[in-house]
Amino acid sequence: MPAVKWLMHWHPSPGVTLNSQILLEACGCAESLGGVKDGRWKTSIFFYRAMTRDGAAVPAGQQGQQHPDLPRELLGVALHERPGLYFSIVRAARLVLQADAAFPQVMEKLQSYKARVALNFEGFQYQLGDFCLRIGKCAPNNSESLRGIMMEVEYYPLSSIEKSRAIMEDFFDIWQETVAKKSLPGHFIHVESNFSEYGLSDQYSFQHTAVQYATCLQQLMATVRG
Repeated sequence: MPAVKWLMHWHPSPGVTLNSQILLEACGCAESLGGVKDGRWKTSIFFYRAMTRDGAAVPAGQQGQQHPDLPRELLGVALHERPGLYFSIVRAARLVLQADAAFPQVMEKLQSYKARVALNFEGFQYQLGDFCLRIGKCAPNNSESLRGIMMEVEYYPLSSIEKSRAIMEDFFDIWQETVAKKSLPGHFIHVESNFSEYGLSDQYSFQHTAVQYATCLQQLMATVRG
């Protein structure tokens, strides 16, 4: 059973533009806590829009001539730790589905959805005792344009969200204190996903991670627009 994870994103101070130096400083914080660099990681999110009967994507805010039972939009999540699986999220219906990694090709052949945007979350992984930290950037596919900075915190010993809450909160406090010493223009935020809305239990799963990425992405986009 997967270990519990928290996803956090960087919230810059008002008027401050995101830059790669903040990412480097965050990695430095992991190392200052005793984290040992342990390779790279990459998770990808794909925005899909339903296709109309003539094969075009349905414009935002319009229904078009799509099948009435198809949701207008969905997210696809390819997690770094589960390369053989693919997760689809229908935010409007609060659904998260697990499928084979070939699922995107199936959708393309059926011409039901078209991928509009792909975003990659990628960076370095650090081992820190019972914790694993993954710190990285969010950028469009085939682009260096920085859309956000985020991190995963994984606690290996527990898979219960409630039993791990106090430990994760303590770690987050220590992390915030470490980052604050750098006097960086902003701070990390953890926005808790409402897993029960998606029918997910207290026992952590890969579906929980996919939902957290959807929540994190929503926060990052709100930060960019703000």
